[in-house]
Amino acid sequence: MPKTAPPPINAKPDLAAARTAWLEVLTGERRLAPKTVEAYERDTRQFLAFLADHLGGAPGVPDIAKLRTADYRAFLTRRRAGGAGARTLGRGLAGIRSFVRHLERSGMANGAAVTAMRAPRQPKSLPKPLTAEDARRVVEAGNQMKDEPWIAARNAAVLTLLYGCGLRIGEALALTGDTLDDPSQKSMIVTGKGGKSRMVPLLPVALEAVATYRKLCPYFLEVGEPLFRGARGGALQAGVLQRDMRQLRSALGLPDTATPHALRHSFATHLLGNGGDLRAIQELLGHASLSTTQIYTGVDAARLLDVYRKAHPRA
Repeated sequence: MPKTAPPPINAKPDLAAARTAWLEVLTGERRLAPKTVEAYERDTRQFLAFLADHLGGAPGVPDIAKLRTADYRAFLTRRRAGGAGARTLGRGLAGIRSFVRHLERSGMANGAAVTAMRAPRQPKSLPKPLTAEDARRVVEAGNQMKDEPWIAARNAAVLTLLYGCGLRIGEALALTGDTLDDPSQKSMIVTGKGGKSRMVPLLPVALEAVATYRKLCPYFLEVGEPLFRGARGGALQAGVLQRDMRQLRSALGLPDTATPHALRHSFATHLLGNGGDLRAIQELLGHASLSTTQIYTGVDAARLLDVYRKAHPRA
């Protein structure tokens, strides 16, 4: 059954045309997942309908250029009053930001007002683990998503360390040029939160990924200097990897929960699901308390009781 065309948007022709061009960029150049583009289309449609009421007439590009932070807040307040939750509001604001920044890049508007907006506070929750298959897809696709081969190899190496070794993103980016340069290396010492050190076993695939990155990296990786570099040679920033991960999950059709940290969570969850010992997983993750590991890996009371019955000599 063919899809029905969406109703006309409440905007003047100049703004409507600019919005159509933006949606085409999202689909073509940025390769966002179809559902994400649909959501952004819907969110901006609602925003323009709000502006028509808020401003007393269909908005045009000049009207967007004049918007203040208070106008964007008024839109979120209207949506919240209609029952929208924090996640919906956050996604809606992200779509509107993307649209206004598109206008800004085209010289049609200033995005300062919407950039100053803070997304609604999201309810705290643990990152959801990826399936083993999706985790492999992410790591493998990380080697294909960038025009620069060395940057693609860099991303693949970092993502492999997050999933293959359970590293935090900060721990991976803190590695120096003299680490992981021995192909026969079986483990390494990682310094985590609170300066606590732990030993992390290394998979051959992780060493291979780093070796490929080393071979392609155009910068000299000095002893004591960052192993993973940004495009201009400085230390790779977490925000850059998180941005690249957003593009990656869009291309693969994965949910927004597929973040770099979710790979560490997947590492722990998959070990546990395959019979891994909680205490060993605690050490691998660098948790000071076993209770932290229990929460982090989503272990329920029944699972803990089962481990206890099998392991305690008097159980």
